[in-house]
Amino acid sequence: MIQLPLSKLSNVGTTIFSQMTQLANENEAINLSQGFPDFPADPDLLNLVDHYIKKGFNQYAPMGGMMSLKEEIAKKIENAHEAIYHPDTEITVTAGGTQAIFTAIASLIKDGDEIIIFEPAYDCYEPTVELFGGIVKRFKMTAPDYSIDWNEVKKLVSNKTKLIILNNPNNPAGKILDESDFQELISIVKGTSIFILSDEVYENIVFDGKKHLSICKYPELKERSFLIASFGKLFHVTGWKIGYCAAPKNLTDEFRKVHQFNVFSVNTPIQLAFADYMKNEDNYLNLNVFFQKKRDLIRNGLSGTSFELLDCEGTYFQAVKYDKISNKKDIDFAHELTINHKVATVPFSSFYKEKLNENVIRLCFAKKDETLEMALENLRKI
Repeated sequence: MIQLPLSKLSNVGTTIFSQMTQLANENEAINLSQGFPDFPADPDLLNLVDHYIKKGFNQYAPMGGMMSLKEEIAKKIENAHEAIYHPDTEITVTAGGTQAIFTAIASLIKDGDEIIIFEPAYDCYEPTVELFGGIVKRFKMTAPDYSIDWNEVKKLVSNKTKLIILNNPNNPAGKILDESDFQELISIVKGTSIFILSDEVYENIVFDGKKHLSICKYPELKERSFLIASFGKLFHVTGWKIGYCAAPKNLTDEFRKVHQFNVFSVNTPIQLAFADYMKNEDNYLNLNVFFQKKRDLIRNGLSGTSFELLDCEGTYFQAVKYDKISNKKDIDFAHELTINHKVATVPFSSFYKEKLNENVIRLCFAKKDETLEMALENLRKI
């Protein structure tokens, strides 16, 4: 047998999302762990995809994406944030948000570059940085409010800092950045060559009348930033794996150098369908109202129980503290919930490099109301 070389990701195994979904399936549990809807997409969107497949649009799309879709993306960004991106040279359609994140990191990071991330963090950031020889520096946001102490962040900055990765709204904490956060960030990067990757895949899922502030709203940040978004989150089609990256031309040029050898191009008929579907802004502008009803269903259903509900300003995830119920580590408690109470969740410690345990779990409420009601019935018995 040929000896394998030393793994480039020796500490990486199967993701917690896959683990908990498998455990849910094995125990016939209600799956509130992995972040995907269990309700169908809009039939109008499905019919558009079918239309373009039958019309014969089944070959390679242009490497950067179909122009009709990129034009709609540019309009969406301009309407929401008063920021201009040129569709041809500054917007790239990707095979999902994670591919866009991977490609942006790959286009920038070299051996010894330092990258600042904010934990709890989406699990693809750090492994991708490590693949390209980068060094991760972490700022830990902690319960109950998951706020950022920017004075502490400044201490992480050095002359080797190449990239700051933001996730806004944050998965899993449900926290959104406000004006003061952006002003602090501007003061940190001003006069430096630090770039920013802003993961904004939940941009349209913000609650209680609050407004999502995008990195592109601030010219001082836009000029140095990759903005990443996802159609899977926007239109309930996570399995279609289509997203996009918006960035200034100089960054997009570097991004596409990697993109063309990574996936080259993305599903043609779905791009064309999205372009048509996005012409009606009602197809996505009310997404916050749709998901707030589900968030409130979860929160109302758990009120009066021993679960402590943490703030949820955005995303379709609710963070729940359970220390009044159990002193078990979150991974053990999540397993117990799945096996004994038939509700699968995700332990927050999985979003920290050092597996910080705060007795917090994450519930996904991107589910049918009847799915949520069944889960709540089980959780209220604990």
